[in-house]
Amino acid sequence: MKTTILSEVTIFENKAVATIGFFDGVHRGHQFLLKHVVDLAHENGMESMAITFDKHPRQVLNADYQPQLLTTLDDKLKLLAETGIDHCVVLPFTKVLAALSAYDFMDNIMRTKLGVAKLLIGYDNRFGHNRSETFADYVRYGKEMGIEVVQNTALDVEGIMVSSSVVRRLISNGDVETAAKCLGRYYSLHGIVTSGYHEGRKIGFPTANIDLGTSCLLTPAGGVYAVKVWLDGESESRVGMLNIGTRPTFGGNDVSIEVNIFGFAGDIYGQNIRVEFCKRIRSEHKFDNIDQLVAQLKKDKEEISKLF
Repeated sequence: MKTTILSEVTIFENKAVATIGFFDGVHRGHQFLLKHVVDLAHENGMESMAITFDKHPRQVLNADYQPQLLTTLDDKLKLLAETGIDHCVVLPFTKVLAALSAYDFMDNIMRTKLGVAKLLIGYDNRFGHNRSETFADYVRYGKEMGIEVVQNTALDVEGIMVSSSVVRRLISNGDVETAAKCLGRYYSLHGIVTSGYHEGRKIGFPTANIDLGTSCLLTPAGGVYAVKVWLDGESESRVGMLNIGTRPTFGGNDVSIEVNIFGFAGDIYGQNIRVEFCKRIRSEHKFDNIDQLVAQLKKDKEEISKLF
């Protein structure tokens, strides 16, 4: 997949079948839409194109807005490449871009710069200033400009109409299993291993403390999870037990993300780590004493080991 950051001088020569969206998570609904784009492009001898943005629009329109994303931009581009799309165009989202009406966006950007001849719209997607125009408006504008506008149908996964907001809600509630069905893969977080409180090591469950940095990725609901762990330089994942919470038994207050990697005792401080959330085992509890905590952790580890 070719990726282009759109600039004022960018003009594409080839005609394209395109779709537009933020594509957070590149979930199965997005994949369903993008497959239709690829198929239409092949049928018409055109290039397939996904048009997206470098940041969440609300981050630009509201300086105080802190997004909770399913994917970083880099992750999103990698996932889009896996769909078979020929070209991904990344639009730097600015207040100037946000002020464009749908008509001006279609005319000045899609038709003039990107060569869009067919536009496939997601079933719940709107674009243009204040998202005030409807699909019928897009069709009418397209007829004036020579752009055929088609609306894609929604994807139903076991009775769920898949969308990024639905996936976020599932993850926020700790239902990572249903979220995985909607995403077509396990939800994952990645960050850097940092030094923690070392309390896990003292009780026989050493943990890697994960710092997400400034990625704005959505953290699942607090609790204990069965996870797959990917470490730098390793081609296969390891099994782990991850906790999200404040460590109440130790009197903690700050939320941390810590993973106990089964059968691993290496020094990975400062290294990249990625964890895939397979199943939520339980919520976080405050135990009366350390012995009770250790007994429960042993049960958790046994339950998780049976999953893999």
